[in-house]
Amino acid sequence: MGRRKIEITEVKDPNTKQVTFSKRRTGLFKKANELSILCGAEVAIVVFSPGNKPYSFGHPSVDAVADKFLQQETASSDVVVRPNLVEGTNSSNADNVDALNQQLSGVQTQILEEHKKTVELDRKQKQQEVTKLTHNKQLQRSYLKVQRKVEDYLDAVEVSEYLLLLAKEPVIGITKHVTTKRTRKN
Repeated sequence: MGRRKIEITEVKDPNTKQVTFSKRRTGLFKKANELSILCGAEVAIVVFSPGNKPYSFGHPSVDAVADKFLQQETASSDVVVRPNLVEGTNSSNADNVDALNQQLSGVQTQILEEHKKTVELDRKQKQQEVTKLTHNKQLQRSYLKVQRKVEDYLDAVEVSEYLLLLAKEPVIGITKHVTTKRTRKN
């Protein structure tokens, strides 16, 4: 007993339509996968369910196949026939694509310029940090030198004060102590 042949018409019942869509979508994606594996073809499929949800299949990916398709379309002078397009809209679509491509290249240029500015600002900031660090180290060294000089100056002032006191009032009666070395016995 084989499968029954069904009439190809739109399914009226929404529940049956959704079930049919799910089963047929799975079968379609399986066939596309087999085609890509057996023939080495790059395949992309995008379908919208009756509930208006998008589903896609792509080998190697939908984006890669779509990008390749769009690049070939703009590079070739041949007119690609697309289903579901009204006559006369090809030129307006091409104009829209050209305008969008120009906007995209302008935005990419701006992004590149901003990236260059960011790199330059980062470099300047790092340079400033190194300069600040070097300056801080120099200030620290200078502070230590000044601190040593102040300590030396204070010592000199103290010695000068003692010498002035001794010059005014000499100390009388100080005998010289004879110092001899004593050896310790261990």
